[in-house]
Amino acid sequence: MTALAAAAPVRFWRRSTVVRHLTWAVVGLVVLYFVSTSLDSFANLQLAQICYTAIATAGLTVLSGLSGQISLGHGAFVAVGAYTTALLLEHLEWSLPLVLLGSVVVGGALGSLVGVAAARLRGPYLAGATLALAVGLPSLADYHALRDVLGGANGLIVTSEPPPLSLGETFPLERWQAWICGFCLVLTLFLLANLTRSKIGRDMRLVREDEQAAALSGVHVARTQIVTFGISAAFAGLAGGLFAIVNSLAAPGAFTLSLSLSLLTAAVLGGLGSLAGAVYGAVLVTLLPNWTADLAQQADLPRAIYANIPLVLYGLVLIVVIVAFPGGIQSGVRKLGALARARLNRPQEPDNHQEPR
Repeated sequence: MTALAAAAPVRFWRRSTVVRHLTWAVVGLVVLYFVSTSLDSFANLQLAQICYTAIATAGLTVLSGLSGQISLGHGAFVAVGAYTTALLLEHLEWSLPLVLLGSVVVGGALGSLVGVAAARLRGPYLAGATLALAVGLPSLADYHALRDVLGGANGLIVTSEPPPLSLGETFPLERWQAWICGFCLVLTLFLLANLTRSKIGRDMRLVREDEQAAALSGVHVARTQIVTFGISAAFAGLAGGLFAIVNSLAAPGAFTLSLSLSLLTAAVLGGLGSLAGAVYGAVLVTLLPNWTADLAQQADLPRAIYANIPLVLYGLVLIVVIVAFPGGIQSGVRKLGALARARLNRPQEPDNHQEPR
C-alpha cells in the first residue's frame, strides 16, 4: 500500500497536462532567477532580448508548425505591440500588466483581421500577403497624418518602469527587465503548451495535415485558421510591448523585414511546432550575431573584410545547424535523448568468463 500511495502522485503528474506544465513553469521561473542573479547588466539585457524573441517565435511556430500557415510578416505584429505599449504608457499611464495586456489584445485583434484574409490564401500567396504587411505596416508611422501620433521616423520614447523599491534602491534595471520578460516567456509557454494539447490544438493539426479531411471530420477550417492567426499575433504583440520596454523605444527602423525573417529563422532552426525549439532558435538568432561580430573583431582583419565576416559566419552556422538537424534543434535533442535512454536501458550481457583456479 505504501508503494501504491507513493506512485499515485507520479501517475497523476503524468496524466494531468496542466499539472505537468505548471511544474515545468515553476522550474523555469526558478532557473530564471538563478541565471539572472549570476549575470552582469549586459548579459541580463541579452537575456531579456532572448525572452521576448522567444515569445514571438513561440507564437509563430504554433501558427506555421501546427496550423501550417506561412507568415513572413510577424515583425509587423511586434511593431503593433511596441507602439501600443508606447502610446498607453504615454497617454493613459496604465500599470505595466495592463499595458502589456493591451498590447496582446491589439495584436490579437489585428491578427484576427489578417487571419480572415489569410484563411482564403494558400502557399506563396499567403507568404506574399504577409510579406507586404511586414514591409508596409511599420512605415505607417512616417505617414503625414499619423506622424504626430506615432513620432515619424524617430519613433516614440518609452519610459521604462523602474524596479520596485522593495527590491532595493540599487537593484539593476536590466535584471528587473529580464525578470519581466522571463516571466512573460514562461507564461506564454505554459499557455501555448496547454493550448496545443486542447481541442483547438488537435483541430490545428488536422487542418495542417488535410483541410478537406478536417472539414469532413467536423472541424471549421476557416475559423481554426483565423483563431490560430489571432493567437499567434497576440503573443507577437506581447513581444513587441516587451521590446519597447527593454529598448525604451518604438521606432519603424526597429521593425524591418529582417525582424520577420529572423523570427521565421528562429522557428525553423528550433523546430516548427516545438515550443522548446522556439527558445533554442531565439537563443541562436539573438546571440549568434554578437558572437560572430566579436570573433571578427578579434581577428584584426582589414575593415573591408571585417565588415562581412559576421554575416559569413552567421550563414555558415545556420547551414551547419540545418544540415545536422533537418527537423530543427529540438529534433536533435530528442534523438540524443532517445539514444541515451536506449543505452541506459540496454540489458547487460552476463559475464561467462571464469577466472582460472
